[in-house]
Amino acid sequence: MIVVTGATGQLGQLVIEHLLKRVPASEIAAAVRNPDKAGALAARGIAVREADYDRPETLARSFAAGDKVLLISANEIGRRLPQHQAVIDAARRANVGLLAYTSLLHADTSPLPLAAEHKATEAVLQASGLPVTILRNGWYTENYLAGIDAILAHGAVLGCAGDGRIASAARNDYAEAAAVVMSGSGHVGKTYELAGDQAYTLAGLADEIAAQAGRPIAFHNLPQAEYRGILINAGLPEGLADLLAESDTGAAQGGLFDDSRQLGALIGRPTTSLADSVRSALGKS
Repeated sequence: MIVVTGATGQLGQLVIEHLLKRVPASEIAAAVRNPDKAGALAARGIAVREADYDRPETLARSFAAGDKVLLISANEIGRRLPQHQAVIDAARRANVGLLAYTSLLHADTSPLPLAAEHKATEAVLQASGLPVTILRNGWYTENYLAGIDAILAHGAVLGCAGDGRIASAARNDYAEAAAVVMSGSGHVGKTYELAGDQAYTLAGLADEIAAQAGRPIAFHNLPQAEYRGILINAGLPEGLADLLAESDTGAAQGGLFDDSRQLGALIGRPTTSLADSVRSALGKS
């Protein structure tokens, strides 16, 4: 059985879709905090298991010997390590056949503060004695394009990444890579640095949006504190504003760049281009 944690989240749902193209639904289990929200998955023949990172007793019932488990990283920054530890402990007690983890690009050397919990989780995984695969996911292009309506309204991309090169890819690309690993073989013990085939700067992002939208779009590079303040004033929670501003600063230091093209090699096709992602975002706006 292939068990996907966080299966009702944005990444988890996409992983499930790609798995369904590779294995029967009867070989997939969705491990979720609230099974009531997974009715659509159950209706497709996917087993639904309760798995709350904060309730270890549910995790103990979620995994069985020989299962392949995809641990999609928790979204509660600052609480991720104990939550991940609980999953790893349950997987070890169940003697699962593979535990794959969605980490962060170059987690061991990344300048992004976000990397600390991922690096710590990787250390716990490596010490667990389990067969492990690390999927170090780079930035999702959607992280920038989710705000495309505001970009169009103000005629500007705001950030503090300077000339930092960002090798992002679509969330769907990372999901497909996870499905390839979970449904295939030969991945135990490997760490994949996953990023888009082509890199761009935020000025390049602004240019691409301008070209496709047919209107001027500028990139305004701001001090981190000012950018954070703008995000908070726009209604973002302080934690998310901190994450985005700190990540942009990390991007200026090369933290979101990779040119190994391991993601494209793993999924067997080019990663989704910035132009295609912008086109899709404009179609939804």
